[in-house]
Amino acid sequence: MYKYEVIIYWSNEDDAYIAEVPELPGCASDGKTHEEVLKNIKIVIDEWIETAKSIGRSVPEPKGRLLFA
Repeated sequence: MYKYEVIIYWSNEDDAYIAEVPELPGCASDGKTHEEVLKNIKIVIDEWIETAKSIGRSVPEPKGRLLFA
């Protein structure tokens, strides 16, 4: 289980919940429910980390809650 901060919000434009992981650029997912978006973002985090490692990029250590937004 990763300890990255996940921000979840409702998007009227997408008609779905959006989850973003600020510490992993471009790491985002959507879902029709809170439960679905959380399930989806866990998969995307795994894929983000696997891809970063496979192309030789560093993977940031989770810092938890950000002090700025």
